[in-house]
Amino acid sequence: MFKGKLDKISNKSLTNKILILIAVITFAIFVSGCIEEKPVVENGDTIKVEYTGKYTNGTVFDTSEGREPLEFVAGAGQMIKGFDNAVIGMKEGEKKTVTIPPEEAYGERNETMILDIPMETVKNNLGSVPKIGDGLQFGYFTGYVIEVSDEKITLALNNRLAGETLTFDIEVVEIKKTETDELNESNEEENEK
Repeated sequence: MFKGKLDKISNKSLTNKILILIAVITFAIFVSGCIEEKPVVENGDTIKVEYTGKYTNGTVFDTSEGREPLEFVAGAGQMIKGFDNAVIGMKEGEKKTVTIPPEEAYGERNETMILDIPMETVKNNLGSVPKIGDGLQFGYFTGYVIEVSDEKITLALNNRLAGETLTFDIEVVEIKKTETDELNESNEEENEK
């Protein structure tokens, strides 16, 4: 008599556990079909990012804040190598902070790319004396002024960010997936050039 009741309780408990398990599995299958996986950035995708670029001391040198997000093709060489590499594998809405060494950014500073221009030449061609930090195109040379004296100005022809380790806060705000056929056609056209 006692054994029969125990069997009924045990069977009822087992039945409830099986029903709960079936409900959980059904729910999981339903949810997995309803929740769309966010796309991941791959080479060739056109993406939009919000970003803030900073020197290692935290000073901001560039940001998309207050502007449209930056749009580019991931992995196409439109960005510095470290930035391009950082966005690959990110999901839409994902944020990350990356530190990029000079060799993956704007390269090391080349001290031989310094040009001294006599002050007389500067005044004759520009009409005024530039200030330190001013960007300047002088003939075929484009650079920025790093020194001003009575006799000359010194123009650095390196990128302003050359030699700098840079930190970027990046948020992927949109991913436009590239169709495989489009990417193949684009690569074929590039190879024909």
